[in-house]
Amino acid sequence: MPHSASVWNTAPTSAPAQRKDRYVPGSAAHPAKMHPGIAAHAIATYTKPGDLVLDPMCGIGTTLVEALRLGRNALGIEYEPKWANLASRNATFASDAEGRCTGTVRCADARRLTEVIPTALHGEVNLVVTSPPYGHSVHGQVRSTRETGERGVVKKDFRYSHDPANLAHVPTAHLLDAFTEILTQCRTMLRPGGKAVVTTRPWRERGELIDLPSAVIAAGKAAGLIPTERCVALLAGIRDGRIVARPSFFQMKNVRDARRQGIPLSVVQHEDVLVFTRSGGCLGKPSSMNSNRPTPAPAFRSRTCTQRCRHGCQ
Repeated sequence: MPHSASVWNTAPTSAPAQRKDRYVPGSAAHPAKMHPGIAAHAIATYTKPGDLVLDPMCGIGTTLVEALRLGRNALGIEYEPKWANLASRNATFASDAEGRCTGTVRCADARRLTEVIPTALHGEVNLVVTSPPYGHSVHGQVRSTRETGERGVVKKDFRYSHDPANLAHVPTAHLLDAFTEILTQCRTMLRPGGKAVVTTRPWRERGELIDLPSAVIAAGKAAGLIPTERCVALLAGIRDGRIVARPSFFQMKNVRDARRQGIPLSVVQHEDVLVFTRSGGCLGKPSSMNSNRPTPAPAFRSRTCTQRCRHGCQ
């Protein structure tokens, strides 16, 4: 396997360019797609051909597509029927292109992973690649006045769904509890020594920084996984030794608005990549009576500044 560096050069071209001609029509409508380059780098680094890769919240199936194209088998779980259907079509398209491995998608809640996936596959997954939903921090795509002929900016494709049970719509504390459950299920699916790669990033909510990466590390520990690496996956390109930023409309707007308020924000051009390892040894149940019940997580405050902090958060 390639050596794992702490900085991943995953965006020599933009994400849409990486998806071109490799995904079925309609795939761009998902508001928070996994970056193809990040998924491909993780799969190439932590698995070998023929291994099994799992994404418990697979969206349009980016992890599956990149796994199949690298000669790995892939399994995806997706809660929303619309995205599960797209993921299945994308996996089929990738399988047709290579024909060496299989990709399967099931429409289900990732918190029921071990019930949905056949027992024969428990403890057989080599790598989990996934990302928690970002909820209200997702902005989707925009169309300007020049495009619509109407005044103002129009947003589209900025919702995962309208289902209130979708984890994208729940408060951050509830999301972290649920994600701990999901990682606990993933631990059961992983081989001893298998890896779980979680891509994530912080965001601001009414001026407060939500430190999701650190919260996810706490969730992984509570799920019985061992944090082993924390890397940076670039969303910007590198040209002649310099960073080539590709900020979205809303990234630029939010940074400008924050700076006008005296908050020293910069455009984020990376994802935090958190790598966990399932400990070795037998696959028997842990000391708790229920192997699918997460250990209570230690108290973790994901909000790193208060409404009256010295940075002037509102």
